[in-house]
Amino acid sequence: MQIAAMIVALEIIAVSINLFYAPAKVAAGGATGIAILLFETFGFNRAVTVLVINILMIILAAVFLNRKMVMKIILGSFILPVCLAITPSFQVVSNQLLGVIVGGGVFAVGISILYRIDSSSGGTTVPPLILKKYFRMNTATTLLAIDTIVCVGNIFVAGWEAFILAVFSLVITSIVMNYIETGLDRKKVIYIMSNDKLEALKEMVNESDDQHGLTIFDVKGGYTDDNKEMLMVVIDNQDYGSLLRQVHKIDAEAFILTYNISEVHGGRFSYTD
Repeated sequence: MQIAAMIVALEIIAVSINLFYAPAKVAAGGATGIAILLFETFGFNRAVTVLVINILMIILAAVFLNRKMVMKIILGSFILPVCLAITPSFQVVSNQLLGVIVGGGVFAVGISILYRIDSSSGGTTVPPLILKKYFRMNTATTLLAIDTIVCVGNIFVAGWEAFILAVFSLVITSIVMNYIETGLDRKKVIYIMSNDKLEALKEMVNESDDQHGLTIFDVKGGYTDDNKEMLMVVIDNQDYGSLLRQVHKIDAEAFILTYNISEVHGGRFSYTD
């Protein structure tokens, strides 16, 4: 199942390259970005270029990384060039900006699936792993630096507009990946403290028809040194405004803190109708 998921993910990445990035002539980082630049400059086959880069990265990984890490990247390193070779390459959308937006979203889906199954497509993901092992450099930072360097190549191949689109596509990919990995059902955590209306606030929350989670903490005031209770309410985004109005209606002086959260598991949020 993991191998099947990997193949699907790598094919999705190939679709993003052959149908969106390459026709738009935009290289948005990674080995595939280098392949696009070399194709536009010298006419080198993209699949072959990615294969060569991946083989070089496998050699580097074999020298500097452990066997487990090498085995993790080796399969994806060979499957991706095959996917690029067998996937037709043509222009789906004529607008370059739209192509980059859609391509960035599609690419993010493929990468997110690989992350979910703890796999890799190889390529430029290898140097950050080496730098992390020997110099303790953050992998996300070094990978972003490598992608930025590849994006700069757009300036010399297709001009400043392609460079700006490439950077923009990195942002799109990052945003989409964040939502895929942490879920689309965002919620809010609200902390509520009240001097004399806390019991009324508890009753209001418990009697609310909205789906929520309620936890009560024992806290101590930093200035007054008084022992108090604080409510923690987890609620859907669309119900936040309604709850806030009800809190203010009961106690206009209530102290409220609100945080955005990605996922909630268990409790009342695990119930199904």
